[in-house]
Amino acid sequence: MKVILGTKIGMTQIIGEDGLVTPVTILQAGPATVTQIKTVDTDGYNAVQLGYGQGKNLSKSVSAHVKKADETLSPKILKEFRTDSTPELKLGDTLTVESFELGDKVAVTGISKGKGFAGTVKRWNFQESRNTHGFKGNIRRVGSIGSMYPQKVFKGKRMPGRMGHDQVTVKNLVIAYIDKENNILGVKGAVPGPKKGIVTVEGKE
Repeated sequence: MKVILGTKIGMTQIIGEDGLVTPVTILQAGPATVTQIKTVDTDGYNAVQLGYGQGKNLSKSVSAHVKKADETLSPKILKEFRTDSTPELKLGDTLTVESFELGDKVAVTGISKGKGFAGTVKRWNFQESRNTHGFKGNIRRVGSIGSMYPQKVFKGKRMPGRMGHDQVTVKNLVIAYIDKENNILGVKGAVPGPKKGIVTVEGKE
């Protein structure tokens, strides 16, 4: 099962033997502990729940739940991954970067950077109004958002609002660097989210 939780460290470059420079994102990937196994017989579907990081002040219910896998476990993040067949993993197993290989294609999921409240020019790439003689008002205003009929604003209308801080998945990224001793992955290209952000790395079996 090629899946792991990690933390985004930042970006750097790797120079290959042929002299080509490859931009990579460095991830602190794992170790992640299996905290729960779900099967069709017990839960109606197959899935594996992983715990990652070192959390503080866990609730009694969560603390009791993870201690079934390991008495010393106190994860910061719990995340579930569905599988097509019954998982071969066992409760308490540890997943590391050893399950990945150079050249593997992976999908990385993270929370994008939050931009705060933004107008339509920045958020939706709207064009500014003409700033010519006789024009009055703000050239960055929205303009018309509806008509006389049906006398309402349709849901999903592109308007000012909160920008960023959304779950984003980037597919078909290639693993270009692996450090098994320190559990570090280098993924070719950019990964969503800020530094120290939690990301999910899922590979194709």
